[in-house]
Amino acid sequence: MITAQRAYLTCPLGTICVSGDEHGIAAIACTDELIPDTIQTDLPAPLLAGVEQLREYFAGTRQQFDLKLNPRGTPFQQEVWQALLAVPYGQTLSYLTLSRRLGDEKAIRAVASANGKNPLWIVIPCHRIIGSNGELTGYAGGLWRKKWLLEHERGSAQLSISF
Repeated sequence: MITAQRAYLTCPLGTICVSGDEHGIAAIACTDELIPDTIQTDLPAPLLAGVEQLREYFAGTRQQFDLKLNPRGTPFQQEVWQALLAVPYGQTLSYLTLSRRLGDEKAIRAVASANGKNPLWIVIPCHRIIGSNGELTGYAGGLWRKKWLLEHERGSAQLSISF
């Protein structure tokens, strides 16, 4: 059995923990706890790439991620997370629009739940999903982080909202 490894990276939103193994990044989480950057050169290549690409994202030089991902979830969650990857940088969608794109607008609560269980914060851009009224709703990392991420993306791309 392969043991997941971790790397910690300080960013404007706190400390990011990137975890996974050579099969890919399994989780990215953010905490207010101040943990010094701990990035060992012997980490699996997907983790090293993840840390580097996250640094580039926060520096404003990266809009798309090209990483080996290995999130764990149900088939439905995986389907929702795949759909999130199609939401372009600097744009937002409503939960209802996302549900419609997945073929069932009545599944809006299930879609919102899967969105909230996304283990790959930022890379799978769940922060780009907003309420139908344009309000920022539901973000596991806190609404202030969601707002920061959207404003960060707005700084280098015209933010557009789709309903």
